[in-house]
Amino acid sequence: MGRKRGQQDAKDHTGADAGAPRARDDAEGTADAPGAGDSGGDAGDDLRAADSDAAGVSAGDQAGAGDDAAAGGDAGDDADASGGEDGRERRAAQGQGFGNVAVAELTPEQAGAELERLASLLTQADRAYHGDDAPIMADADYDALVIRNREIEARFPDLKRADSPSERVGFTPSEGFSKVTHAVRMLSLGNAFDEDEIAEFDSRIRRYLGMGTGDRLTYTSEPKIDGLSLSLRYENGALVQAATRGDGAVGENVTANARTIKDIPGRLEEAPDVLEVRGEVYMAHADFAALNERQADSAQKVFANPRNAAAGSLRQLDPAITASRPLRFFAYAWGAHSEPLGETQMESIERLAALGFVTNPLTTRCDGPDEMLAQYRRIEQMRAELGYDIDGVVYKVDDIALQHRLGYRSTTPRWAIAHKFPAELAWTRLEAIDIQVGRTGALSPVARLHPVTVGGVVVSNATLHNEDYIAGRDARGNEIRGGKDIRVGDWVQVYRAGDVIPKINDVDLEKRPEGAQRYDFPKTCPECGSPAIREEGDAARRCTGGLICPAQAVEKLKHFVSRAAFDIEGLGAKQVEQFYRDGWIGEPADIFTLKDRYGPGCMTQLRNREGWGETSAGNLFEAIEDKRSIPLARLIFGLGIRHVGEVAARDLALHYRDWDAMARAVDLARPAALAHRAADEAEDAERIAAGEEGRRARIKESRESAIAALDVPDAARAAWEDLIGIDGIGAVLGLSLSDAFANDHERAAFDALCKHLTIEPPDAPASDSPVAGKTVVFTGTLEKMTRAEAKARAEALGAKVSGSVSAKTDLLVAGPGAGSKAKKAADLGVETIDEDGWLQLIGGS
Repeated sequence: MGRKRGQQDAKDHTGADAGAPRARDDAEGTADAPGAGDSGGDAGDDLRAADSDAAGVSAGDQAGAGDDAAAGGDAGDDADASGGEDGRERRAAQGQGFGNVAVAELTPEQAGAELERLASLLTQADRAYHGDDAPIMADADYDALVIRNREIEARFPDLKRADSPSERVGFTPSEGFSKVTHAVRMLSLGNAFDEDEIAEFDSRIRRYLGMGTGDRLTYTSEPKIDGLSLSLRYENGALVQAATRGDGAVGENVTANARTIKDIPGRLEEAPDVLEVRGEVYMAHADFAALNERQADSAQKVFANPRNAAAGSLRQLDPAITASRPLRFFAYAWGAHSEPLGETQMESIERLAALGFVTNPLTTRCDGPDEMLAQYRRIEQMRAELGYDIDGVVYKVDDIALQHRLGYRSTTPRWAIAHKFPAELAWTRLEAIDIQVGRTGALSPVARLHPVTVGGVVVSNATLHNEDYIAGRDARGNEIRGGKDIRVGDWVQVYRAGDVIPKINDVDLEKRPEGAQRYDFPKTCPECGSPAIREEGDAARRCTGGLICPAQAVEKLKHFVSRAAFDIEGLGAKQVEQFYRDGWIGEPADIFTLKDRYGPGCMTQLRNREGWGETSAGNLFEAIEDKRSIPLARLIFGLGIRHVGEVAARDLALHYRDWDAMARAVDLARPAALAHRAADEAEDAERIAAGEEGRRARIKESRESAIAALDVPDAARAAWEDLIGIDGIGAVLGLSLSDAFANDHERAAFDALCKHLTIEPPDAPASDSPVAGKTVVFTGTLEKMTRAEAKARAEALGAKVSGSVSAKTDLLVAGPGAGSKAKKAADLGVETIDEDGWLQLIGGS
């Protein structure tokens, strides 16, 4: 099901509003609400690029982004498709470098080049598949590239390209068909790969809904079909329109072709006046084999697999050709409709069956994770005998009212997940361990392997995570792999999960070479020689060189010009690397003086460099000028401060609204930040001492003593509490921000940059709600909504949600067991209301 990715319109069958509030634990971005929960394969959609979108399948489509991840073919094939890369990058794309580097181990430079290569490869594949009906790669290869692209973008969101496949729900509908605008767009599903993830899925839903482990929560499970999505619109019982997914918003009108499929009713009795039925067009194995035999006998094109055959057959301009192909259809979801089909997922599927649609007979209700996993194992055992392609099992919360309440993350519904079939395994030799240095100085170990095929993909690199993983222990010091460490020369088991990140799973000690040495993780940076230290609680060892480390400096510059930061057209990772190497830029401010130093009239001019000309140089200078005016959130994110992602940057911008105000506040808070760190260190020391002495640790006393010793001014305390009180910020991020502003070299770089900029404040919340612009704190037990729901609703109405009460708090919403926050609010004179009062206050908003 690797090719269906669509995002839906504002409301699905549950009435979920696309602008509805969402919890801050979601991925960034706003999700359009999906339809009913499509169960079909995402592979054969008329738009092969559909699966390339991290946002995904229709209404809960079963199409998981990781479908057939164990694809055949190296992700580095077709190197020349990476257009514009230099020779080294092109060789990397051919599998000698970045294409075989695990996503977890890519440097930002490599990630940028890899995203460029993947965008080109996927665009070519989409055009060949959908435009020419002549695939240039296997479906599994395609899925592997899609997932790799998605994983790289997840790890490096700032490198996401303007032409990213994940921004493309599909491919432009063919000009050979008229266009259909979908009334309801489509989303994807999250993926799970083991039983623990299913248990966590259930726990996560219970936490969000405020349900206990003893409360009954029913799910449906169904096979994850590997086919082609189709939307059928019925009005007054008559089939009036059939459309492919297209790009998620606009599809191809294939009504005449759909009428030839025997599983699709032409008329419905006792159906809602308007009903959009969604499902999967597929081809059975036996029918596929017979079709290919006929195609070969008549010297016509032979299809690569049933999915491709179904897609090509439905998208014929001549309906007679479609009629001659053995297409079938499973119905599993719904889009626009004038009345609900049922109160539960199962009732709705049964209603579709009663209306005359073929539904999957393996769809069933499950009472919790144990039954879900039992059904998964049953379907897995039946997989080879089903007669059609599946690649996992989809679970959905059965109660549609709960689906509505759970809502959506930025790209997936909270109430459904795709449980993929197992990863592929292979054994090979570990030839070397290399260390890569990232933007924040993290030293990441990469296993260099003797090339081996794992699930159809040639793997020569694998992630080793960190020094603990190499040593055979987890972050808590517990043994993994039975305590077996990993050494150069070892015979190792490599596996690829659906996320396509190769990993080392095990070591065969019987094949360990005599004399193999334990790996000594470097204590100095391999790029600049600075000490590499590992702070308490940090899994990674980090270079302390900062911007004197060339690896960190160039990665920070690439981050600065990335899509989510300054997004300077014509100045990408490749150009940044060249300019840094040649000494043209060393810090962000240098970008804004490039024209003065290398523009018209200068002794050395950009236009005279290889690969540049007068037009391209002029365009770059113009693009740089355009970015002299920049939103505050983009500036904060672009600085590349550790822990400060897009969401945190936005929250800081909304809170302080002005660069100088933020800088003053962070400077003012510095003594309190240092006191907080001293308190953390004192707490750690006290815990160790208490353990050695066999007594209870005196945490509160040790922290208070450490803070008192530093005599922190009240103004600093207030500024620090204000900073870490911003919802989602906290002490870890606050310390990172404080350290960055207190670092002389970094602060000088910040100040130099800001001299070239006009910094735009964030827009005021566009809301006339009674809580717009107010700072709200929730405390105690909320009985009518979860904390996440309350928080998301408040933010949607323009309020700031804080995690602590201060003099700046406007409103405290207190449930039973409010405790110290309620007392502090009373002491400060902060208005306090209960949950009913809150609901009444926002009721009309």
